[in-house]
Amino acid sequence: MLFEMQPFTAFMNVESTRSYIDDLYSQDPNKCLASIICIKNSVIGSNRQKASVIAQGIVPRLIYLLKDRNMKVSVRIEAAVTIGSLAKGTEDHIELLINSGCIQIILDVLEENEPKLIDACLCCLRTLSHQSSSCNTKYTVKNLQKLLSFAGPKETLQRQSCVASILSSACKSAVEQNSLCSVGAPTIFATLLAVQNYSVRIPVVTCLASMCWGNQIVASEIVNTSCKDIKIPNYLATLISRDRPIEMQLEAARCLTNLHRAGAIPSYDPIITYRTLPCLVRLCQVEHSEAHRALAADTLAYLTEVDSNLQQVAAISNQLVSALVDLLKCPSIAARQAAFRAFASLGANDEDIRKRIIDTKCLMDRVVEGLGDENKKIRLAAVRCLHSLSRSVQQLRTTFQDHSVWRPLMTLLADAPCTELLTAASSALCNLLLEFSPAKEPMLQQGVVQLLATLTSQADPSLRLNGVWALMNLAFQAEQRVKSQILTALGTDQIFRLLADSDTRVLMKTLGLLRNLVSPRTHTDTMMALHGPQVMQGVVLVLEGPHTPEVKEQALCILGNIADGERARDHIMSNEDVLKKLIDYMTHPAPCLQEPAVFCINNLTRRGEPGAIERQMKLKELGVVNILQQLQSTSNTVLLNR
Repeated sequence: MLFEMQPFTAFMNVESTRSYIDDLYSQDPNKCLASIICIKNSVIGSNRQKASVIAQGIVPRLIYLLKDRNMKVSVRIEAAVTIGSLAKGTEDHIELLINSGCIQIILDVLEENEPKLIDACLCCLRTLSHQSSSCNTKYTVKNLQKLLSFAGPKETLQRQSCVASILSSACKSAVEQNSLCSVGAPTIFATLLAVQNYSVRIPVVTCLASMCWGNQIVASEIVNTSCKDIKIPNYLATLISRDRPIEMQLEAARCLTNLHRAGAIPSYDPIITYRTLPCLVRLCQVEHSEAHRALAADTLAYLTEVDSNLQQVAAISNQLVSALVDLLKCPSIAARQAAFRAFASLGANDEDIRKRIIDTKCLMDRVVEGLGDENKKIRLAAVRCLHSLSRSVQQLRTTFQDHSVWRPLMTLLADAPCTELLTAASSALCNLLLEFSPAKEPMLQQGVVQLLATLTSQADPSLRLNGVWALMNLAFQAEQRVKSQILTALGTDQIFRLLADSDTRVLMKTLGLLRNLVSPRTHTDTMMALHGPQVMQGVVLVLEGPHTPEVKEQALCILGNIADGERARDHIMSNEDVLKKLIDYMTHPAPCLQEPAVFCINNLTRRGEPGAIERQMKLKELGVVNILQQLQSTSNTVLLNR
């Protein structure tokens, strides 16, 4: 049946669209169809028009028309297409559509047997899945099986592409990855890799990359899946060749990177070392587009993040460092973030690589700029880059001091950023406070001790760890005034809380801090005169707690330092309970506890020092001499020498 179409423009206002919207509610399917088509055409490319028609409440009506099985198929198809068009609007538009139940309705419609309607719904679902970062749809096993049924070898290219795109957004957790793997996705996607069409291959590889990210079980399944006797990694290796489209190369390299990081392909495999890595380095070069370079650099950062051999191979690659520096000049956030991430990975382990990066012209200037950037992602990437580069001992003494990197770092920390940024910044601070760093004194003047003391009371264990760790570094061979400042800022109650911390790493660093506070010998007596009872109470708390030998070893080492002080050792000698514990540990089966206990006793009984004879006599009465005689036959040379 023919019906009259009224003219429309691409930017109709609310008044001119009202008549079409009224017809949307007509019982006449032809009027309804004409209305949907006009609305669809009016919103194409215009977020303003999308907002206008959404504000008039058409979404529930479109959903109703889509799910109404008694409605003409053509109306339902146009409803799906229009919803898909609205889903290309703003985040608010997409969120409204999702909250209206669009996705579940589409999944229900896919159970029907109307080919063109299914095509429209798949396209709509693809748009909804990828346009929204807030799309948290949980697909059931039945949903996944149904979607995969549209990706078989006899299905159209459009369907295959849509399904791969939809499912790549359905892999946000290990549960979802495992579910998709369990319904046979790797086998189906392996078949699709052989399809000679990049509109299918690219989303398929993207989906495989999402499936295996951080999931060793799924990654192993993918690596061992074949099509026509060719395993998926070998297919992927052919897709990163220079003659492939850049998007194809990037996605294949990203998938291989994820398979490697998930533990399914070793770093020494030629596919990683000689294919994936060189491909990513090549795509970082200046002749490629900014967007492609950014993605390549970000993937390269992830590939090389934890493997020192890959870091070395990448660092010697042709002009990579200069290409990444050039990327830092780009306007996009993604480009600069990726470059900082790549530098952080490359410099994670090797001193020579760090020096080469730091010596690159303008690099440190860019890092300092990044620390103060208005964008949170840039600040975080710059801080992590600084943390990686600050592992260089020589550069802490020279380049870092020349650029005063501590200044923007302190500013960033003082601004109370989010936990992620605070953790990264405090990690970098730990390195800047090492004993040989010239930045220590100016940072002390800027109130770093109080800032770190505040970190130790944070709820996040990583922040507590970094706070204590930095204070431990600061206390190492520090002046007496600095140590007193640390103890005053922390306070006795906080030290005890840290010694009772549920995170063993925090406890170990707190013991390390106490050990640094009561050494060297020139500081021991002063520190114990001021804080002796609290320190002894803390040590006893650890020795009596249900801790590992490695933890108790640190507590015994603190006692060893205290025993070295001329007056400080009286805190041990006057405490019968501590003396008995020391004697018990002298015969402990764990060498890591025996050795510091004997070391402590040795310091207490050292000849030629005031009160030595009296201490020797008291310890002899407690049976120490007999134990030492028994230890003369030990095979432990360290223990024997002590």
